[in-house]
Amino acid sequence: GAKEPRRPFYWRGAFLKFMSVLLLIGFAWMIYLDAQVRYRFEGKRWAMPAQVYARALEIYQGRALNLSNLEQELALLQYRKSAQANSPGQYSVSGKAVSIYSRAHELPEGPQPSASFRFTLHGDVVENLQGLEGERRELYTLEPFRVGGIYPAVKEERQLLAYHELPDGLVQALLATEDRDFFSHWGVSPLAIARAMWVNFRAGRVVQGGSTLTQQLVKNFYLSSERSLWRKANEALMALLLEAHYDKSDILETYANDIYLGQSGATAVHGFAMGSQFYFGKELQYCELHEMALMVALIKGPSYYDPRRHPERAKTRRNLVLKLLHEAGVISRAEFEYASSLELGIVSKPKIQTNRYPAFMDLVKRQLRQDYDEEDLRTEGLKIYTTLDPQLQANLERASNKVMPELALRNGKDLQLGAIYTGVGTGEVLAILGDSNPRYRGFNRALDASRQIGSLIKPAVYLTALLQPERYHLATLLDDSPFKIRFDNGDEWQPDNFDETSHGQVPLHEALARSLNIATARLGLDIGVDRVIETLQVLGVRSELNPYPSLLLGAQSLSPFEVSKFYQTIASNGFNMPLRAIREVQTQNGEVLSRYPFEIEQVVPPEAIYLIQHAMQETMREGTGRYAYQRLPAALSLAGKTGTTNDHRDSWFAGFSGDYLGVVWVGFDDNRASKLTGSSAALRVWTELMSQTPQYPLDMVKPSDVSFRWFDQDDWVMTDEQCRGALPLPLWGTGETIPYRSCASGFSSWKGWLKSWF
Repeated sequence: GAKEPRRPFYWRGAFLKFMSVLLLIGFAWMIYLDAQVRYRFEGKRWAMPAQVYARALEIYQGRALNLSNLEQELALLQYRKSAQANSPGQYSVSGKAVSIYSRAHELPEGPQPSASFRFTLHGDVVENLQGLEGERRELYTLEPFRVGGIYPAVKEERQLLAYHELPDGLVQALLATEDRDFFSHWGVSPLAIARAMWVNFRAGRVVQGGSTLTQQLVKNFYLSSERSLWRKANEALMALLLEAHYDKSDILETYANDIYLGQSGATAVHGFAMGSQFYFGKELQYCELHEMALMVALIKGPSYYDPRRHPERAKTRRNLVLKLLHEAGVISRAEFEYASSLELGIVSKPKIQTNRYPAFMDLVKRQLRQDYDEEDLRTEGLKIYTTLDPQLQANLERASNKVMPELALRNGKDLQLGAIYTGVGTGEVLAILGDSNPRYRGFNRALDASRQIGSLIKPAVYLTALLQPERYHLATLLDDSPFKIRFDNGDEWQPDNFDETSHGQVPLHEALARSLNIATARLGLDIGVDRVIETLQVLGVRSELNPYPSLLLGAQSLSPFEVSKFYQTIASNGFNMPLRAIREVQTQNGEVLSRYPFEIEQVVPPEAIYLIQHAMQETMREGTGRYAYQRLPAALSLAGKTGTTNDHRDSWFAGFSGDYLGVVWVGFDDNRASKLTGSSAALRVWTELMSQTPQYPLDMVKPSDVSFRWFDQDDWVMTDEQCRGALPLPLWGTGETIPYRSCASGFSSWKGWLKSWF
């Protein structure tokens, strides 16, 4: 008979081939998606920015501290003031008595437990320090303020948190609202899809989605907002792959750090940690349940439910989240009703600045780049402990905000400043401003404004002379009469005093205190410009120096940071040390990567330093810096020097107490002339800060080879203590070569002795 046709087998074979090709394509597509999931998830998740911390506030017996500055820092750390400090994060004040319950925190030295302690502030000094829980400690610390992070260069604000740092209330609100089966599904929840379909069918519209948190994360990470079956299929497949590779905690942590919660101008706000700053002005860990519920409510539509623009709409959505928490048994009926009755509590001005102190962060980054690659700083989650003193920084900003507008009103609105404050004896950078606007993130004048320093150079000139005790001492007479130098090329140099008059024979200490240009120039030429350059280099100046006579009067450009280097050596009794902004760098797990230890070297004899400090104290008492004592107590024993350049282009001041050295520059970026002197501008900013800051006076330890001798103020020869008008001055050595003359005896001598005794 006839054979049966083979056509069915042909179609069956074609179908099998087609399915094999489809399976092969599907398998290849799944491999591609799997690679995308792992590469991009790990890349995003582990790009942890470095976290930068200020110094931890140390409280110990005898510390200089006042209540205003203390409360300022406690507010920065979000401590709550209450009648009694009963729990961590609270403090109380009763008269001069302060009680603090510190939070547990991490320091480079290791973990610090929470502690309850009390002390009194008497005369801006910590006294009667004692623990309130039976413990006795010599030192208590508060957690260091998080200054900011070193982030990838994108228009997003993030503060990344680990899974264990997410508050329980936030996790419960998130799961109750967005994915109650999160810990039981594999990335896609058929039960959630069915539930959403039923709710939407009953409502007659789409009111609930069936996407899991994993699917939402996939959509945010990898996919567009396109609505199509193809995108939805990819989303589901990638969610399954993500769950296959990573723990639930990893996924939830990444979701909490990535979720979009709002917009601040051109900057997107991502993650609950930054959202809490943006909406409530505080750290996530200090948010209450109703505040966390609001952030969860915003996930559905940050613009539609924007609590600043649509508060009623946002409150309704927030209360729905709270209701879901109640229905899930997380909170009681009473807790639900109470939380629902609360106002939103949104701050009027968003606090989303990740780097509150841009000038200081600029310095930190520059010093870090000496040891670390930029990629490491942006991705490895390093912990960087710095020297920043938030109290001093706030006082510097307040001083600038008070003084600079007044100066700008009289001299020009674009008047600028650069300022840097360091710790005497440590070289630690405690506060810095690179612009009259403390939040400005551009040109950093404290580090980069290289301007002529004028009379700030004079202490180096006089120190060079005092290093030769056989030739110079504080009573050495200097010639302040006019002179002129003619150079080989025909140019002439003729220095003149600020008051345009000469003063004849003037003692060395007075020439410095009055900042006499002619006497200084003659002195510098006598000892040699090369020797002055050597002194500046020993003190810490690393810039190339101008080897001409004009150097002696400050025709040398340096930045405030460079000026701080050589004044730091003078303020620290002749010890040279690098200016440092970083104390230690750790991994995110607490492993020490780098320590920046205290380095110190004696480079100038203490005898010469004692003499120059004494002369600089006279500058503050009776010379160009005397304005400071209109605001500050004489007991501070300040030392300093003003600086004014030609045509009043630059106003400088550098001065120090026993605790702080401050260098301030004021001027115009285009170097045009102003009406400002060192004492009328920079000194005013410096004085304003110092008046707000408790500190110890400059306590000069007299070297054994220095003794006080009495000098006649008419011809500056050595005389006796009982002589009328005799002035005591410190002298290095025996002074054998200095002429001596006794005063007249009788009534004149007795009167002089009596005056001296009183």
